[in-house]
Amino acid sequence: MRKWTDPRIARLITLIRAALRPPAGAGRVALALTFGVLCHALFAVGVLAMIVAMFFGLSESLGSVPWPLAALANAALIVQFPLVHSVLLTGRGGRLLARLIPGPHGQTLATTTYAIIASAQLLALFALWTPSGIVWWRAEGVAFFAMTTAYAASWLILLKASFDAGAEVQSGALGWMSLLARIRPVFPDMPTSGLFRLIRQPIYVAFTLTLWTPPVWTPDQLVLAVSLTAYCLLAPRLKERRFAARYGTRFDGYRAKVPYILPRMTKTKDQPDAQ
Repeated sequence: MRKWTDPRIARLITLIRAALRPPAGAGRVALALTFGVLCHALFAVGVLAMIVAMFFGLSESLGSVPWPLAALANAALIVQFPLVHSVLLTGRGGRLLARLIPGPHGQTLATTTYAIIASAQLLALFALWTPSGIVWWRAEGVAFFAMTTAYAASWLILLKASFDAGAEVQSGALGWMSLLARIRPVFPDMPTSGLFRLIRQPIYVAFTLTLWTPPVWTPDQLVLAVSLTAYCLLAPRLKERRFAARYGTRFDGYRAKVPYILPRMTKTKDQPDAQ
């Protein structure tokens, strides 16, 4: 590793590192609250941007990249979300998250940091999208009411699924609240209740439903829906590998009883009980 010989540069690096090191005591509380506010504000803005942008079929957004370069820019916006989202859930990704915050609290804040990054990704995707300007279909009358109802219901199902999976993890609250309480983050148990009694991946299914129920359809919305639907079908496989490694035979039993994404039409007596 290269060593700086100039004492002024070495001193500057030392000062920067000291400034970035989170303080103890009151500083810990300030750090936790700062991350909490940032996390939930970004989460709210990112989700709101997605709800509004898809409601209009991505026909309204802030992106202004000239065509045909806009196609590449939009493709990059689509790819960055599932790519980074999945990489950060790996072992190496988790270690990277812990190192993003200098000092002793990086590991505790990892889930909050992850939620901040994911929210920023969502905001970038839907706020910076460059619309094609083409509208294929815009629901009107009864069709508008039906599609809007389905769209709202899809978001409510996603909210319910996120709550069943552990709201503190899904929202990023686990990290900053654990730091505030000076405790080690404790992840919720393997979800098997609520919507998880019907299918193993209700979050991904609900997310997919939001992609296909907007009342306005454009080429933009179709490309987004197809791309992220493919992600929603494949990404849970990686998640289930992690669950199999973490919970072992318990997850194997759950997987044998509960279908992947399509619920059974009739209730079977061997479904897991709610916990």
